[in-house]
Amino acid sequence: MMTLGEIARLLDAGLNGEPSVVISGLGTLAGATEGQISFLTNSKYRSLLKETRAAAVICRETDSDSCPVPTLVVKDPHLAFAVLSQQFDIAPSAPAGVHPTAVIDPSARIDESASVGANVVVEAGAELGAGVVVMAGSVIGAGARLADGVRLWPNVTIYHGVDIGPRTTIHAGTVIGCDGFGFAFNGKGWTKICQIGTVRIGADCEIGSGTTIDRGAIEDTVIGDHVIIDNQVHIAHNVTVGDGTAIAAQVGVAGSTSIGRFCAFGGQVGVAGHLEIADQVQVLGKTMVSGSLRQAGVYASGVPETDHATWRRNAVRFRHLDKMAKRLTALERRLDDSNPAE
Repeated sequence: MMTLGEIARLLDAGLNGEPSVVISGLGTLAGATEGQISFLTNSKYRSLLKETRAAAVICRETDSDSCPVPTLVVKDPHLAFAVLSQQFDIAPSAPAGVHPTAVIDPSARIDESASVGANVVVEAGAELGAGVVVMAGSVIGAGARLADGVRLWPNVTIYHGVDIGPRTTIHAGTVIGCDGFGFAFNGKGWTKICQIGTVRIGADCEIGSGTTIDRGAIEDTVIGDHVIIDNQVHIAHNVTVGDGTAIAAQVGVAGSTSIGRFCAFGGQVGVAGHLEIADQVQVLGKTMVSGSLRQAGVYASGVPETDHATWRRNAVRFRHLDKMAKRLTALERRLDDSNPAE
């Protein structure tokens, strides 16, 4: 629990209300009850303020006068709410120590403040820094390194030699450092190319559940600092992802592509291999990136939804685009020939 005064100091917010009011939780404008605090990011939802039962609302100054309950005035309510949410996190704490069912190689180095859960496997030469949390069923491969404050949720697999930076969180079922998709055709089948690089993940990253990041074929796959990756994302071998980039669910990035800093990829974006993506590129959902994007900006290629009858007509027309383009070019040439330049 926190008082409004304490929250105002935490958020560096202007408080319109009694500072001694106690806040016991968080809620939406429509669903908050007594003792909960909410926030208003978009002024088009201002009408919800009239009926909110929240104890207080985080908002901009322009919305404060419309609020019938106490307000905390900030420039960015969404960011302020994110900061405050960390004070009310319900994730269970993990006690330091190694569970008796964990299997730890004698050569592994585990800080005494780390928490290693049930049925965890830590292989030879692995290192777990101060405050590391490894939850049940996870596997830490030989020579892997987890820096201070790393948190692995259940059933995460970290392959041999992977390096994970401080305070990075990896959610359940994710695999880091498996072999990249490297094969050479030998005339009858495929000869495997051994993947001798690794994966290096920076500080303060968050990686969602069911995500796979492949190890490099020769050089490493590299994820920068403050990168956030959603669930069910695939990052192929030798990809580099710059600091601060955000990647939404079901994105696939093919091998050896370089992604810049502070980029954003919407859901189900597909990125071909061996491309260069500049800093501050935003790619909208379902876009297929088949060429390098060398300038910052917003890119899209997905087809928006439409009614079925219109979609069927457009699909048929799409098949005739090449013929239509050739007919148009021929028509333009005939017009040019009939009107020669003087």
